[in-house]
Amino acid sequence: MTTQETQAPTSSGCPFTGRQKVALEETSLTDPIIQANPRDFYWTMRTEDPVHYDEKLGMWLVTRYDDIVKVLREPLLFSDKQGYEAQYASGFFEEFKQILESQGGGYFPDVIKSDPPEHTRIRKLMDGAFSAHRVKTLEPGITRIIADLVDQIADKADKGEVIDGVREFAIPLTISVICEQLGIDQFNGEKISRWSEAITAQIGRMQNREEMVENAKEICDLQNFITEQMQDREVDPKEDMISDLVHAELDDGSKLTFGEAVSLVRALIIAGNDTTATAITNLLLILATQPELAQELYDNVEDDKYLNRFVEELLRFAPPVRGLAKMATEDTELGGQQLPKGAHLLVMYASGNDDEEKFECPRQFDMGRKNLGSHVAFGVGVHRCIGASLARMEIKVAAKELIKKVHNIQLTVPVAELKYQKTVATHAIEALPITFTKR
Repeated sequence: MTTQETQAPTSSGCPFTGRQKVALEETSLTDPIIQANPRDFYWTMRTEDPVHYDEKLGMWLVTRYDDIVKVLREPLLFSDKQGYEAQYASGFFEEFKQILESQGGGYFPDVIKSDPPEHTRIRKLMDGAFSAHRVKTLEPGITRIIADLVDQIADKADKGEVIDGVREFAIPLTISVICEQLGIDQFNGEKISRWSEAITAQIGRMQNREEMVENAKEICDLQNFITEQMQDREVDPKEDMISDLVHAELDDGSKLTFGEAVSLVRALIIAGNDTTATAITNLLLILATQPELAQELYDNVEDDKYLNRFVEELLRFAPPVRGLAKMATEDTELGGQQLPKGAHLLVMYASGNDDEEKFECPRQFDMGRKNLGSHVAFGVGVHRCIGASLARMEIKVAAKELIKKVHNIQLTVPVAELKYQKTVATHAIEALPITFTKR
């Protein structure tokens, strides 16, 4: 799969060592080894075939930073809606749709993934709920949730127990935060976690038919839960996001359709916890494997500017989203590659963030880099992640509360033994066994 180890300078003169060229014609992003450790694969594509056709996946992988930004800034030429729909339950879509229609109240396309001008209408409605100003007002509540959770795991670790950073910290943290914003007082965290995994599997291109059926049933359960919540807000509005969506009026005086509202609440529940939980898991992994960085974070824990830069570099260094789908709406050229109308693309955010032509010494965690905010972890353009401000807040508060209360964070297994979820959409660790001590 790999050939000779290569050492080469970037255009800026920074050496990146330990790279190994990958035989692209023998390799696919669907390979579990590549899924877990993709950086040599990304690097080989960027240097040899930046818009590379993955035969097993049936998609064009867009790997260079500049090409990624071009795709994201041209939403009519590279359709989010068509790319996403072609990805969804790939190979089993009709059966998947029938299951949702018969058991889940209907099949409701993700309206947030629509193209302009429909997307513009929906996005304007949603932007206010996630403005930086509104998220700032949420910080005290988010801090309370996270501080309580840190105390719980710190007490367990103090008794010598091994903590799963995914299931015992990252996932319950993000589920608690988004459920509070949505107004869901009583929730089953394990269920929401299963729902999130089921949705991710639909866009992950890695499930077989049996897995699709099980995941579809989980999504039916999710949609039935959402319907109950919406019906409650119809008769008894509350100060929460579900009430806002159920009773929202658009600029033309119209309201969201039932299906649109279901799809938006569904997106908020899933996107509001899944990728942010992955980012917080990555935070734990970095603190466990780079103790000098953990100490630096502790030394600067009350410096808000430092914390903001730390979060941005974390998102660049270890982005939670691996890649998202687009589709060419006409014949076009990208990165020197001719693409036909209907070409299905996977825009590799993680590769763009690792592009040495954009980020000097990309494998160094460097908060001093001048283009710190140029990463594409949240995308760019009209489909830029709507919850980016909330995600940043959660990661920052998690980093602050953790480092204030615990130290000597260590993995209990070698990094090479960590297992990752079976999906091309995210780079999510399944379990992160760690130990630490209370300060």
